[in-house]
Amino acid sequence: MKLLFSLLLWINFAVNPDLAAIRKMYPDVAKSEANAKEFTEKLAGIANSDEKILVAYKAASILVDSKFESLIGSKISRFKEGAKLLEATLKSDPNNIEIRMIRLSIQEDVPGITGYKKNIKEDKKFITTHYAEQSGALKEYLKDFVLQSKSFSEKEKQFVK
Repeated sequence: MKLLFSLLLWINFAVNPDLAAIRKMYPDVAKSEANAKEFTEKLAGIANSDEKILVAYKAASILVDSKFESLIGSKISRFKEGAKLLEATLKSDPNNIEIRMIRLSIQEDVPGITGYKKNIKEDKKFITTHYAEQSGALKEYLKDFVLQSKSFSEKEKQFVK
């Protein structure tokens, strides 16, 4: 029984990607189709019942991957799938600052025609308000995001410096 439990635990850790590795990859995901595909493959094994932050990154991977779809129908379908999953994940954990950052990063880069830009102000305010409460690696990760973000003005970025 112990062996079976150990094996199942090992499989779970082997399948689920490391959050630190995902965070390291995320800033460069949209820069190329190869990066997007690699990120999507890394998160393919994540189920909707897994850790919410990993589900949010999976949703982001679907959204970014949709950018590189060649058929318009596939592009729209993948985009809707990713947006629906990201919104459901955020709804299940609305106070998660990293999920808010993921949504903001997606919404600031998608074309206006998608209609998926309506939460930028809300997420900026949430990040600004709750940034100081964060600690360690997450705080540094959020800082790096804010400093490169198109959504924050130079004056608004002062809260992370």
